[in-house]
Amino acid sequence: MKPGRILSGMRPTGRLHLGNHVGALENWVRLQDEGWANFHMVADWHMLTTGHEDTSRLQSDTYEMVVDWLAAGLDPKRSVIFVQSAVKEHAELHLLFSMLVTKARLERVPTLKEQIRDLHLDEQTISYGHLGYSVLQAADILLYKATHVPVGEDQVPHVELTREIARRFNFLYCRDREPVFPEPEAQLTQFPRLRGNDGNRMSKSAGNALMLAASPEEITAYVRAAYTDPKKARANDPGRPEPDERDGHGGCVVWEYHRKFNPEGAAEIARQCRAGELGCVPDKQHLARVLSEALAPIRERRQRWAADPDAVRDVVADGNRRARAVAERTMDDVRAAMGLRSTAEVTP
Repeated sequence: MKPGRILSGMRPTGRLHLGNHVGALENWVRLQDEGWANFHMVADWHMLTTGHEDTSRLQSDTYEMVVDWLAAGLDPKRSVIFVQSAVKEHAELHLLFSMLVTKARLERVPTLKEQIRDLHLDEQTISYGHLGYSVLQAADILLYKATHVPVGEDQVPHVELTREIARRFNFLYCRDREPVFPEPEAQLTQFPRLRGNDGNRMSKSAGNALMLAASPEEITAYVRAAYTDPKKARANDPGRPEPDERDGHGGCVVWEYHRKFNPEGAAEIARQCRAGELGCVPDKQHLARVLSEALAPIRERRQRWAADPDAVRDVVADGNRRARAVAERTMDDVRAAMGLRSTAEVTP
């Protein structure tokens, strides 16, 4: 695929875990290394859609997350790392886009329904900002005229809504001029989700996450507690490493991690497990060594960046400046297409 421009980001939740790395960060680094123009956003306004009551940790969580981005391998010379709220054009474009989409369309966004269910929200009291967060996402993407958006399958509906808004804008305002916005494509991550050591979705709130910069001792303890096939009670019992094809449940989390971090050896480990030739304890010890070695460069980079907070802040300040420059040019195009001008430019 010919390199284009991507926009991707995360809500600031503090230090990141291995699932964040597998689901997003390593893909960002790969695209950066392949020559894509990367824009990576700390989505602090999106954080407010479900967490506006308490913002006491917003700044510290932003800092810790950016340090983990840098530790994972994002290069601030090649990737623009910025904070959403530092680029006010996001709010302006969000407002303009909100005129182009109906309330009924927003209510059909699948992830909104999932959030209402998972957060036990009352549909009658959901905030205006929460209802329209997918329009803000469209503004985030199109403000930088991104051609691709790296997402998991659950986020594809948001990209489709973004494409609809881009088409609607171009149809209404660009009939006699070049389209302002591209229609970005969803770019699915190759390994979108990694389960926690209990077999459920990895989450800090669930207590089943392995932090990205975990020490070798923390990795060993985490893997030791990992879920394995309950039918394999003894070392020589035949095991079943794969999850159930019908619902994706069960299976061996340890083997799943081998598939990701030890792809050359995963098939042989699965064979030995099925044949009753490999016990869970030595398998976990092997995986702990594999993970510790795989995460060592990230752990070392994090230590270097964390030792120089001013350098981290400089990265964000420079990223904010570079993001604003692109955003200002886009909004010049938007205002021109819509016939909007500053007061000084209004003619009788």
